[in-house]
Amino acid sequence: MEEGRAMTSRRRLRAIAVLTSAVLLVASGTAAARDRGADGEFSKRTSSHFVLFQDVDIDRTSGFRGSRRFESGVIEVLESAYDRIDELLGLRPDRPITVSIYDPADFDARFAGRFRFPAAGFFGDSIHIRGDTVVSDRLVAVLHHELVHAAFDQAAPSLVIPAWLNEGIAEWFEARSLGKRRLSAGERAWLGARAESEALYSLSELSTPSLGHLPPEAARAAYLQSYAFVEFLVRRHGERRLRDFVNSYLRSRELNRSVKRNYRADLPKLEESFRKDL
Repeated sequence: MEEGRAMTSRRRLRAIAVLTSAVLLVASGTAAARDRGADGEFSKRTSSHFVLFQDVDIDRTSGFRGSRRFESGVIEVLESAYDRIDELLGLRPDRPITVSIYDPADFDARFAGRFRFPAAGFFGDSIHIRGDTVVSDRLVAVLHHELVHAAFDQAAPSLVIPAWLNEGIAEWFEARSLGKRRLSAGERAWLGARAESEALYSLSELSTPSLGHLPPEAARAAYLQSYAFVEFLVRRHGERRLRDFVNSYLRSRELNRSVKRNYRADLPKLEESFRKDL
């Protein structure tokens, strides 16, 4: 009976996470609609591991040929990220991942009320991105970040991953995509000040299914602290240990057991070491 209750609880938590990031379905547009840049229409392009839908409104600022170059650039980034996430985290999704890139104004109109802070993208059954007309560093970072969520979802669709781990690894993978391996001096100082004033979140507080309910300043702190904890684990124990931990957890669905097996300490001990490190 206890096992049945636990399963029911996990299903409820999973439902909350899905509802938090529920999305509107989009359809690909016709060539004629693409030429018109009709509002709400999408062009479609596929690659080995992705199905890309691009809002045709982006054509209004980039032009047809510019838009095609943009699509090609996005696909190139996604396929590179696919190889990289396998290398760093041992995640290799076996089903095509859908990515929808919206005209910024359309993204804001559709999804502004979904989060209490400005969002550049989110995952909810597929990846949704606030678009651009060039493949900027910011776009590259967001694509890498959301790919982690998509890969986790394929690897363990019924598992509710604590937000500190889900977002922390996504933030870490995002940072690695830009060549960043460590917290910046400013980030360490900001977190250190919060630690001294006892304003850091506990891992327990960051174990909700999502951080989307937090207001902007609280969200900034929660995301940065989640990233910092993962960065701490990598700095102390190496990238290979993080990969082994992720795969152990996704296989066993037992967080504490996977932590102890790979880091030779429980979460409270690691959290204590992390706070002292700050």
